[in-house]
Amino acid sequence: MSRGGASRARPAAPVLSIRPTAVRLIGKESVITDSTPRTVRELGEFALIARMNGGRSQSAGVLLGPGDDAAIVAAPAGRYMVSTDMLVQDRHFRLDWSSPEDIGRKAIAQNAADVVAMGAAPSAFVVSLGCPADTPVEFVDRFVEGLWREAHRAGGSIAGGDVVRSPLLVISVTAFGDPPDRPVLRSGAHPGDIVAVAGRLGWSAAGLAVLAAGIDPAKFPEIVAAHRVPQPPYGTVLGMPADAPITAMADVSDGLLADLGHIAESSGIAIDVDSDALTDPALRPAADLLGADLTAWILTGGEDHAFAATFRAGQPLPAGWAPVGRVGTGSGVTVDGTPWTGPVGWESFAEGG
Repeated sequence: MSRGGASRARPAAPVLSIRPTAVRLIGKESVITDSTPRTVRELGEFALIARMNGGRSQSAGVLLGPGDDAAIVAAPAGRYMVSTDMLVQDRHFRLDWSSPEDIGRKAIAQNAADVVAMGAAPSAFVVSLGCPADTPVEFVDRFVEGLWREAHRAGGSIAGGDVVRSPLLVISVTAFGDPPDRPVLRSGAHPGDIVAVAGRLGWSAAGLAVLAAGIDPAKFPEIVAAHRVPQPPYGTVLGMPADAPITAMADVSDGLLADLGHIAESSGIAIDVDSDALTDPALRPAADLLGADLTAWILTGGEDHAFAATFRAGQPLPAGWAPVGRVGTGSGVTVDGTPWTGPVGWESFAEGG
């Protein structure tokens, strides 16, 4: 489960009113009609639920989807992994920064990454949505489209959920995953192991900084997109051979140093990170324009939902993994042999968090 689990959309914007638009979905086409309910209040709870679930095909992991009091999720291994996260408007996303599709995709991605980080293949998601009664039906349609798009990308589907009236948008997602024979825990690292990462680091933090500074997102479209919708490299993890020499793993949700710190603490070891191995020239123009510390983005930014893992030394790393450090004896995480000064990542209840 990601500890921040969100988009750290600071500084918070005022609660925004979502302008209603009358839109009816026919297949994948949107047709504006005068008779279409414009808001969820006009549509009603049960019609909204039916609309959110209609016309969808479930993955093999969902034996019974929406329609009964509970879903039935397959457990081919006799067990499944489960993780949950929440997103709150103006705390984890902003409506002036992210589209409804972006918000839906992010909600699924951060949960899917958690179960993948333990080696499990996502199979099902349960989604609960709290929203104001004047939320446009069109907004919910687009949000649901984002949920399903990312769920399919991760290999699962939406098995059910709940809707409730709330003063602002609140989203809760629970992810289920089919575990491997040997789940990958945070507690398996040993001195001498290689530390490696899969996926991009620092991109979400850079995108947040661009948006917060009021810079036109078109100047850095790929960077801003990485903040709006993380791209966990699910296939890099799930495509590893069964005999891959991996010993521990974590989803990088709070920041590389913070999440490596969880591995170090759980495994009773120390980790040293090589900062030169983490330089990303693609982020340099944004960092220079903003006068930002590129290294801090990469080491502490979080929310990219990349993966950090340790591997036994002396064996080739699986495809898609890049070495960035080494496991040693002791405790804690250092950078180039020196303790990092300043915050190591996101912490929900910290001052300014």
